[in-house]
Amino acid sequence: VTGTRADYGLLYHLLKEIQKSTKLELQLIATGSHLSRKFGLTYKKILEDGFTIKQKVKLPLKSNSEYDICNSVSVAIKKLSIAYQKLQPDLLLILGDRYEILAATEAAMLSNIPIAHIAGGDVTEGAIDESIRHAITKMSHIHFVTNKDALKRVKLMGENPEHIHNVGSPGIDMIKNMQYLSRDDFFKKISFAPKKKNCIVTYHPTTINEDKFIEKEIDLILSVLAKLPKNHGFIITGANSDLKGELFNKKIRDFVKKKENMKFFMSLGQELYLNSLKHCDCVIGNSSSGLYEAPSFNIPTVNIGDRQKGRICAKSVFNCDLDNKAIYNTITKALKSKLTNIVNPYGNGDSAKKITKILTDIKEPKNLLRKKFYIKND
Repeated sequence: VTGTRADYGLLYHLLKEIQKSTKLELQLIATGSHLSRKFGLTYKKILEDGFTIKQKVKLPLKSNSEYDICNSVSVAIKKLSIAYQKLQPDLLLILGDRYEILAATEAAMLSNIPIAHIAGGDVTEGAIDESIRHAITKMSHIHFVTNKDALKRVKLMGENPEHIHNVGSPGIDMIKNMQYLSRDDFFKKISFAPKKKNCIVTYHPTTINEDKFIEKEIDLILSVLAKLPKNHGFIITGANSDLKGELFNKKIRDFVKKKENMKFFMSLGQELYLNSLKHCDCVIGNSSSGLYEAPSFNIPTVNIGDRQKGRICAKSVFNCDLDNKAIYNTITKALKSKLTNIVNPYGNGDSAKKITKILTDIKEPKNLLRKKFYIKND
């Protein structure tokens, strides 16, 4: 099941490996923002990439209140359970920690379908994703973690060590195998005149804060961008369909109007986004891509606030508080930094092959359903 442009981009090479396998059959379900015109109807990209979508599960995606999110989850559980009945899968493969993925997991668990989860065990203290991720871990049977610290946490949650595999991040596979555009062709493709320094900006709502504070977050970020030198360019991508995500995107659209050094994209898509990392000078915001993917390009990440707090960071990541002066000074410092030979703690780009082999070697998925709580004996 894929619910957003973000998880699909990370899954791409793994889906290709499964598609090539003679022992595995890929049944792809597209849901969430993939089917929303507001978010760019990104399911079309899945089809362009040569995949067949077996089921489209459309959800109500208003995200202005907690009720809207709860309603979307409840509809997703119902519709996905119907999709599972039609497809009769032997195993559900999911990635991440978004609420539509939580719904996909719940529906599978209650349908007695074994679950393989990618990217469990991470920590993100500033978002409800933290609780969602750990809940998915406890409902899952096979765990593909992205780093050694995550592996330790999943073990501490009582999961069977034999079923926990440190495979790195699938996103690194895409970085390793991409055919990149030249710098000139990239900026021409996005119709943006490059400046002396160019930054990619993605800021999502910090969903565990109070509504009134969440609304102020994006105003603060935009006010800092306005103060930075005019010879700096800013390519800003849209927020997820999280609580207040729609509000964030409206404010960004209004803000960039008539600003020659800024441009807003609801979604660049995985290929253009990775090209932006290759040809820009800095990542700004609180997206996980600044921690997972950006280090592989030897560019700095200014990671703002608590949304990603607790995740392993490469030396290229500059953390700062959600404060005007702190953000401005950290961006200035990051753009002056000279980074070389950065080690990405999330792997080296071979996770798709590793995951496919592990899935292939599962003899009888149904045997995974009977779980016990594992405790290490001292």
